[in-house]
Amino acid sequence: MKKTAIEPFFATLQAANPEPETELEYSTPFELLAAVLLSAQATDVGVNKATRKLFPVANTPQAILDLGLDGLEDYIKTIGLYRSKAKHLMEACRMLIERHGGEVPRTRAELEALPGVGRKTANVVLNVAFGEATMAVDTHIFRVSNRTGLAPGKTPLEVELKLEKRVPPAYRLHAHHWLILHGRYVCVARKPMCWKCAVAPWCDYKPKTPAP
Repeated sequence: MKKTAIEPFFATLQAANPEPETELEYSTPFELLAAVLLSAQATDVGVNKATRKLFPVANTPQAILDLGLDGLEDYIKTIGLYRSKAKHLMEACRMLIERHGGEVPRTRAELEALPGVGRKTANVVLNVAFGEATMAVDTHIFRVSNRTGLAPGKTPLEVELKLEKRVPPAYRLHAHHWLILHGRYVCVARKPMCWKCAVAPWCDYKPKTPAP
């Protein structure tokens, strides 16, 4: 994608959705951290179904620990890989209490030190909970960045670093949400819906998918 195309590409996404938000349901930084940790290789819809039952009962590190591993598993067993996620979440809660007074830390290094929290999860928490202009590269962003020519790369980290260089500062805070939503609903994996894509004029993908 030519550099001159990047500004109108993001201006168009912004005009359609000025204040994009995560589709995960949360009301505190800890709820967000827990939801993102549970969302690996699972849909936001599936995670929300589980956390709607879990969070009214346990939405702090101590409350999750009080449930015990079996109790936690009961609430999240509809989510894929729930056993390993339950272990990670319990261990993360223990570390949050021991190291951070039960609060979610605000640095990438401290977040990534928590079990089950990788770079992408840390980026989501920093962006959504704390308003930092990070790029959490998931499968949707990886696909859209490569397919459109916005930030081609062979690994999520390569795409992330390229996005940080190429996305204009004015759009950086919300860029990862615009790209996720675009990949989830328009620039879908099997066949992108180019005929209804607002940013098609600036995208390198060829040949564009015709209307069905």
